[in-house]
Amino acid sequence: MLGRMDHGAPSSWLVARPGLEVVSSDGLDVGSLRHVLSVEEEDLFEGLVIEARGGDMRFVDAEDVDEFFEGAVVLRLDGAECEHLPAPQPAPGGLTASGDTPPPGPLQRKLHRAWDLLSGQG
Repeated sequence: MLGRMDHGAPSSWLVARPGLEVVSSDGLDVGSLRHVLSVEEEDLFEGLVIEARGGDMRFVDAEDVDEFFEGAVVLRLDGAECEHLPAPQPAPGGLTASGDTPPPGPLQRKLHRAWDLLSGQG
């Protein structure tokens, strides 16, 4: 049995490889997979770094990923929502929290980890 829109059999983030097609919930080609962000020793999937059609790198949080197939990753976001995916961000040097400044949240930490992977620091 083939997966949704003939993407092949269901698969897992554990075997997803760079170059895998990334598709929006409404079937649009969003880009290709560059990195899976995970903590494998804890079996924790955190998100994806994708290369969008224009060549820009974008981050997809784990909760916005619907399914993995042999030939594609399908997102929960439609094509219009995918246009607003955030870019990975460099981690500020010497990050500290003081006073009323809260420490970075989970999404911010994931964006920094994605940047570290892309820049060769992670």
